[in-house]
Amino acid sequence: MSRIFLRNARLLDPASGLDRKGSLLVADGKIAELDPPLGSSTAGAKEIECQGHCLAPGLVDMRVELREPGQEHVETLESGSAAAVAGGVTTMVALPNTEPAIDDIALVEFVARRSREIGRTHIRTYAAATRGLNGREITEIGLLQAAGAVGFTDAHAAIADAVVMRRALSYARTFDALLIQHPEEPALAAGGALTEGETATRLGLPGITPAAEVMMVERDLRLVEITGARLHFAHVSTAAAIEAIRRAKAQSLPVTCDTAPAYFALNETAVGEYRTFAKLSPPLRVEEDRRAVVEGLKDGTIDAIASDHSPHPADSKRLPFTSAEAGIIGLETLLPLTLELVHNRHLTLLQALKAVSQRPAEILRLPAGRLAEGQPADLVLFDLERPYKIAVDEFRSKSKNSPFDGRPVQGRVLKTMVEGRLVFGGEA
Repeated sequence: MSRIFLRNARLLDPASGLDRKGSLLVADGKIAELDPPLGSSTAGAKEIECQGHCLAPGLVDMRVELREPGQEHVETLESGSAAAVAGGVTTMVALPNTEPAIDDIALVEFVARRSREIGRTHIRTYAAATRGLNGREITEIGLLQAAGAVGFTDAHAAIADAVVMRRALSYARTFDALLIQHPEEPALAAGGALTEGETATRLGLPGITPAAEVMMVERDLRLVEITGARLHFAHVSTAAAIEAIRRAKAQSLPVTCDTAPAYFALNETAVGEYRTFAKLSPPLRVEEDRRAVVEGLKDGTIDAIASDHSPHPADSKRLPFTSAEAGIIGLETLLPLTLELVHNRHLTLLQALKAVSQRPAEILRLPAGRLAEGQPADLVLFDLERPYKIAVDEFRSKSKNSPFDGRPVQGRVLKTMVEGRLVFGGEA
């Protein structure tokens, strides 16, 4: 039985509110004991001196595009895993918008098998909510969930047809499955490249009205009232949508949501002079919306922060703004950008860690996100204060499409552990 003794750490567990100095013993892939007495219990264990740095549950990234199968030149499960552990992510959930789309049992099992073969981080997957992500024919939700799918989504395509969405929610309710929606009314967003407003007008770019987001959110909230199904809204980005979700939660509807670092770290001015690395879906918003995202995280309306890792090759970004692909990579910047909320005193450290570990695990019902005895030893050790500049060229991801290159941040991952194995920052 392999054992590792991590001593002199700042132990952090958002689930219990634990925040104190201490030590931790890992045995046989699990957290065996907090503050074990020195002696027989720690004798013979490999010792790691943490030097007072933060030891927390590994990050659970609930929204990642990994491009395999079909676009392995852009990203693979292996390169994505390397990026994940460098960013402290011990569990990530892949979107089903691969080629072919993950809409049958064989592809769900393929991801699980490759995750075991690679052995760096836990890779789970969503399955498509509709066949081929076409928005028309619902997939076999019960069978796909039994095969290991942790939720159902059409990725960056909203389920636009209200009848199809109602049927999908009703079907999901039968199996207590989670549906994840891209909240954007597609007819209103069609052809748009940037948030409608002053910046889009100045640049001469077609705009997307922010109302496209709240219209889809409010429609789907009515469908949740009818069906009682669990629904999660991905990457919410506008004040109006956040307020609608806040009201729904006050009514105890079974809804949750996440956002991505870009929506609290940037606003639409990051586009500058047609900077396509800042083109996202949904697009970057005005400053008032950015502040609303921060407030939503502070009061818990926004449950989680996901990287929204969306790798693209350089030639698909170095195009006219309207033709460039939308999306940025984020696995290796998830933690430092989230910690900006701590350093700027918007969130406590435990609140920030809850949004990137405990809450995603709870929403997806995964055995992760806890620093407690008997839990999987999926851990991240990080230096909360270490300053550095984000350097995209050093990323493990195959793609480099990030608007954060050169951004000063504080908070660096030192070691990542998965099932008691050091997978980043040292030898097991």
